[in-house]
Amino acid sequence: MAGFPLAPLQAPVANPPPPLQSVTGGGPLALVVTFLLASLFYAFTLHLAATFFIGEVPSQKAAYVGPVPAAVSILLQQYGLSSSLLVGVVIVATLVAELLAVSAVYRLKFRSAAPLVVLHFGFAAVMGVALANVFGVL
Repeated sequence: MAGFPLAPLQAPVANPPPPLQSVTGGGPLALVVTFLLASLFYAFTLHLAATFFIGEVPSQKAAYVGPVPAAVSILLQQYGLSSSLLVGVVIVATLVAELLAVSAVYRLKFRSAAPLVVLHFGFAAVMGVALANVFGVL
């Protein structure tokens, strides 16, 4: 075993808190900031999906729909953390709420709104994973 010096053992370093949570310190302000950022993210990705699926559409329609999946996902997130089965229930509930909102705001039948919601789910998932990697969350 000669010739290979052993490095001294170091104590593990605790993970620092995510930047947004450390700024707000938790509480109601963190909830409001999370809701606003999630609404903006959902509105942006829905506008991309709607432009791809429908064609040229006003961005205000996506801004009306964005808070719906944000609110549902924030309200139900505690159940999604407890079980992998409940994660699916939370995703389905969020998609159903978004389907209702998209159908009402874009004035589409459920049959026409469903592919848009599925496309939006795909856009949001891909962009969410990419942003999470950029910010070092994943």
